[in-house]
Amino acid sequence: MTVVLETDFPDLTLFKRGKVRDIYDLGDSFLIVSTDRLSAFDVIMRDGIPLKGKALTKISEFWFRETESIVKNHLITANIDEFPPEVRKYREILEGRSMLVKKAVLIPLECIVRGYISGSGWKEYQEKGSICGIDLPAGLEESEKLPEPIFTPSTKAEIGDHDENITEDEAREIVGDEIYGKIKSYTLKIYQQASAYAEEKGIIIADTKMEFGIVNGEVILIDELLTPDSSRFWPIEDYKKGGAQKSFDKQYVRDFLLSINFNKEPPAPKLPEEIIRNTTDKYNAALKILTGYSLI
Repeated sequence: MTVVLETDFPDLTLFKRGKVRDIYDLGDSFLIVSTDRLSAFDVIMRDGIPLKGKALTKISEFWFRETESIVKNHLITANIDEFPPEVRKYREILEGRSMLVKKAVLIPLECIVRGYISGSGWKEYQEKGSICGIDLPAGLEESEKLPEPIFTPSTKAEIGDHDENITEDEAREIVGDEIYGKIKSYTLKIYQQASAYAEEKGIIIADTKMEFGIVNGEVILIDELLTPDSSRFWPIEDYKKGGAQKSFDKQYVRDFLLSINFNKEPPAPKLPEEIIRNTTDKYNAALKILTGYSLI
């Protein structure tokens, strides 16, 4: 399988390379290309994950359609036949892994919602009994379901830096009360709708992060949505609170990196073929369970 680590389209204007996505400026819109790069602990891995970019694109497109009754999003089309002519000539690379989207002014927060306690939230809870300033009941176990989902924003770091969890007051200072209220409400509503749908399919969405932007004065959803890159997906049939969970997401790669005592700083180590192959399978499994579509 071909792995796309980076794109280079001489006739198009490169706007930005993110951790996973290459973004091109088409004038009145952006072309977002989901590569097969994988970022773990905010470090881009040397090895790509075959089909990963296509899985991310398909899952995001699915959720954008499912949640547009809650909040508008930036998706114009993921159908390459509807792309401008100067873009369609790169069809071989772009097909299945690209979206034409509205240009938005980024709201500089990672909008994280947690329905279960895991990851950095579990670590912070153990130290403080709270997450991002939100007090939680005593005696919670790792991976336990929270009494209700909580909104825990973080800063949006540049490549090479780490996102930092912040309090509600700190987030309000960054974006203002009005925008903060909107993105918190949208994030929680989307999570509640999506997690109910996913549970019917056999997946627990333990937590996820979203990003928002502004178009013509209106807050809209941007970037990706409810993918294995931005979420923790756990199979319901294997769920048991009190420890780490089996997953359909990149936690599998994080666990490998922790097992080899990776220091969470560049350069990234080489990933074994087994880890790469299994990660492809996990992303495709999430895609198939949620949408019915399979890449393999």
